[in-house]
Amino acid sequence: MPKKIEDESQIGKNNDQEIEIEYLTNKKPDHKKKKKKDAELEVENLKDQKKEIKKKNSEIKNLKEEVDKFREDYLRNAAENENFRKRLEREKKDFFLYSLSEVLKDFLVVLDNFERALDIESDKDNKNFHEGINMIYKQFQDTLKKHNVTPVETDGKRFDPQVQQAFITEESDSVKEPEVVEVLQQGYKLNERLLRPSLVKVLVKRKEK
Repeated sequence: MPKKIEDESQIGKNNDQEIEIEYLTNKKPDHKKKKKKDAELEVENLKDQKKEIKKKNSEIKNLKEEVDKFREDYLRNAAENENFRKRLEREKKDFFLYSLSEVLKDFLVVLDNFERALDIESDKDNKNFHEGINMIYKQFQDTLKKHNVTPVETDGKRFDPQVQQAFITEESDSVKEPEVVEVLQQGYKLNERLLRPSLVKVLVKRKEK
């Protein structure tokens, strides 16, 4: 508030002082307006923070739903894989237990015929016995062939370690490379895979002394 001057004679003298007082009075800060503005800014900040929190909560909710879905899919796939593994093991076990059943049935027929041949062993007619054995042997070979079991074929006299095993070896001056002179036990293949090698007698070059 401007200072009142009682003495007119001092009006001129105090004029500058009054103006200065009025000027300083008008420049005094308004604390109420500042507080109101600060409060409005704080309210706006709170609103922005609430919006950001709401957005984050929505994102977290979506992520949780995706995680739950992935977890459910994983557990379902894991259960399916476990069931498949158990079924595979069961089928594998059954295969090893019963895969030879048909082969064994065929061999039982051959065994029956061997038993019948043995029953007539005491027969004086050895010719009939020999013919019976030959018949059974042919039947046995046919049975093996039916199941893709074939004898190992030899390439002349050349020794082949891939399908032959030298059971007996003899040194000789008549050979330069190992030669098969006798097959002691026939080897067989199953679908071109070696079941067992042929056991053979082999002549080898004599070592020089």
